[in-house]
Amino acid sequence: MKIVKTKRFPFGTYTAINIFGILFTKLDKVSDTTLNHEKIHTAQMKELLYLGFYLWYIVEYLLLRVKNSQRKAYEKISFEQEAYKNEKNLEYLKSRNSFAWLNYINKTNKQ
Repeated sequence: MKIVKTKRFPFGTYTAINIFGILFTKLDKVSDTTLNHEKIHTAQMKELLYLGFYLWYIVEYLLLRVKNSQRKAYEKISFEQEAYKNEKNLEYLKSRNSFAWLNYINKTNKQ
């Protein structure tokens, strides 16, 4: 994964963002956990041919935002659920099933 260090992006309190498999970060050193989290997102992006990932992400966020705070809606997105649950397992991507994030959609809506 290519990592680009930047001072102004991502915006706000976020320290890293993955755009089309390139990690933009404000951090001097990216932890293995953060890097794994973002690699999980890259796998998700590839499954949905990148643009599908962003469209699904936005739609899911907007639907969740109706009843949740900004932070809570972000945390409930199925892509984020999968990435956060597995970010500490540095071997996860070796055994990850395709479209594993789909397993988190119903869990997200029930919370």
